[in-house]
Amino acid sequence: MEDNKKDANLEQSMQELEQVMEALNRPEISLEESFAFYKKGMDLLLACNRAIDKVEKELMILEENGVGE
Repeated sequence: MEDNKKDANLEQSMQELEQVMEALNRPEISLEESFAFYKKGMDLLLACNRAIDKVEKELMILEENGVGE
């Protein structure tokens, strides 16, 4: 059940990151707004990277323990 929650959080963060990218590409965005979106995007990117790193480590542990062979 917790894995589904992690997947949902990662997927949600990636969707939010996509929305931030779309917002940053709008021509009418102000400089102040673009800084705020940039910061939010960087925070989301870091969260996504941490989640992906955690999954990669879990997979490496499983492979080392011979799970899935």
